[in-house]
Amino acid sequence: MENILGKISQLYPLSPKAVELFLANMKKIALSKGSILFKEGEISSKIYFLERGAVRAFHYKEDKEITFWFGFEGEMVMTLHSYIANKPGYETIEVLEDSQLYEMDHNYLQDLYKENIELANWGRKMAEEEFLKAEKRFLSQQFQTAREKYESLLEQYPRITERVQLGYIASYLGINQVTLSRIRSDLRHS
Repeated sequence: MENILGKISQLYPLSPKAVELFLANMKKIALSKGSILFKEGEISSKIYFLERGAVRAFHYKEDKEITFWFGFEGEMVMTLHSYIANKPGYETIEVLEDSQLYEMDHNYLQDLYKENIELANWGRKMAEEEFLKAEKRFLSQQFQTAREKYESLLEQYPRITERVQLGYIASYLGINQVTLSRIRSDLRHS
């Protein structure tokens, strides 16, 4: 739980009592590389916290997978459409490495928000953080060159190329693998 608790306290420090309430309903699970955590078009009542491993979210468009986010240690993993609106998610979330996660029931978390102001504030901070990440991704896609997007991704996740297939990274950046290879080559020689 070290990675998860570290991320939680970094976002909004909680008292030991609030941490105890938060952890009370969690179930530890292990998933193998290639497992599907959420399927596009389904409603999920679960939220996951990634202790060890990596995931990606993607959507099918015209028989092509479009990757639009990655998750790593300490991060919360969910389909936002299910979490916020209790509607089917538009993404599939795949496990990229053998991973250890903690599962929590969505309703339990919502009850915690009602009962405990610390956890409600943590939830608000988490939502704000997700909003800022989404805005950053949007601005990056709109205003950065392919090279700048790749450099920003490496700044955010320095070891991503060791952990994630280059095809998924290219998809995330909105470029093809040939362009990504060229950018990587240029960076090595500059």
